[in-house]
Amino acid sequence: MRTPIIAGNWKMNKNPQEAVEFVNAIKDKLGPYTAVERVVCPPYVALPGVQAALAGTAIAVGAQDVHWEESGAYTSQIAPNMLQGLVKHVIIGHSETREYQGVTNEMVNKKAKAALAHGLHPIIAVGESLEINEAGGTQEFVGNQVRAAFDGIPASALATIVVAYEPIWAIGTGKSATSDQANSIIGAIRGILAELYGDEHANAMRIQYGGSVKPNNMVDFMSQEHIDGALVGGASLKVDSFVDLVRLAVEAKGLS
Repeated sequence: MRTPIIAGNWKMNKNPQEAVEFVNAIKDKLGPYTAVERVVCPPYVALPGVQAALAGTAIAVGAQDVHWEESGAYTSQIAPNMLQGLVKHVIIGHSETREYQGVTNEMVNKKAKAALAHGLHPIIAVGESLEINEAGGTQEFVGNQVRAAFDGIPASALATIVVAYEPIWAIGTGKSATSDQANSIIGAIRGILAELYGDEHANAMRIQYGGSVKPNNMVDFMSQEHIDGALVGGASLKVDSFVDLVRLAVEAKGLS
């Protein structure tokens, strides 16, 4: 069985002190849920403090993005070698970076390759707009994102990669895809990965859902065949709700 992964994307929330206080409040509460991989993704300035606070625990730290170059004239960006030793995972291609920072499919591919080259584990986010969804173009659009993201990535790297399906229209809006809709699209993503790498690799890969995931809908999502976890925004910023999400994932998957 694929190990579920619940990752909290804090976005532009929590200063360094608040971030350390938060992880100190959750780490013992999350301790029992070893059957699920638990990840927190704070802002860059909070990474050193959070990494130190979680040292010795099984809770992983992730960054919210990465550049593909190791250095250079890229004001505001962060290089993969700068993240080494601070994080395990890195989110790549989140819709907000695609929309606000002009990140393209080609850039996602370059970022993923750079992350892998530096021992970082990419969480590659894909997803469609409301217009594309309503026009029935979701599978084609998301499929193209997946194919572009994995271009040139060898099968040997797949065990360290997670895909996150996040319909843009469901991020921070309070709306979410139904669990059946999400499972259908994630199943289609798994089908594309099977075309690229074969069934064995595709069936072993973890694919999350993201988009207004909350404790009151978590079981519905996690009960689905193809959904292996969640990339969570707002609900990951509160101690009780994040712990509940992890607990519910364990229960929905029948893990102990």
